[in-house]
Amino acid sequence: MRKLVVAVDGPAAAGKSTVSKALATRLGYLYIDTGALYRAVAWLADRKGIADATGPTLGAAVRGADIRLHGSPEHLRVLVEGRDVSSEIRTERISQLASHLSALPEVRGALLALQRSLGERGGVVMDGRDIGTVIFPDADVKFFVFASPVARARRRYTELRAKGIDADPEQVLVELEERDRRDSGRKYAPLKAADDAVAIDTTDLDPAAVVARMLSVIHPRLGTT
Repeated sequence: MRKLVVAVDGPAAAGKSTVSKALATRLGYLYIDTGALYRAVAWLADRKGIADATGPTLGAAVRGADIRLHGSPEHLRVLVEGRDVSSEIRTERISQLASHLSALPEVRGALLALQRSLGERGGVVMDGRDIGTVIFPDADVKFFVFASPVARARRRYTELRAKGIDADPEQVLVELEERDRRDSGRKYAPLKAADDAVAIDTTDLDPAAVVARMLSVIHPRLGTT
């Protein structure tokens, strides 16, 4: 059976990672968290003290770095220069820095080849913000998941509290909306739905319902039920 490339795009806290992991598990596919790759870049830049460097400098650092993903969808590990940084890249500081660095074309260009190499053989579910428009414009199936800003802010706040991180709900919403503006307004590879993407509003849907909707689209492409 031919294995597909499934692209899942959408804004922060829309549920991309949760449903993409579950979808990959259901299909027996590799899950590729491109957001984790950008967080790894942010961690690397922060550690090297070059977070404020120029785009070309950062792009060169990324091209020379050893960044890898290992493990199952539910236990994905991120390695940078052989060091497991899976937990270190999940702080809000790294998240915000990753958003800033991802706007640089040199950084995105440096990660483009890596992302394509990871998914070129098919059998992958890849989530991000430009998978269906830039990374894999010819992906077999494309989804764009979204939710209201309030719903997404509530989810992000709950995630932070679950990690023991003190957060202000209103500030979380402000930061989320600012990230939306950056991601959608950048000149290079802005966040947007591909013309042929299936849009799914996750505001009032639980992850299981979203995955079921995705499978209803994928199974006919595979000739399965």
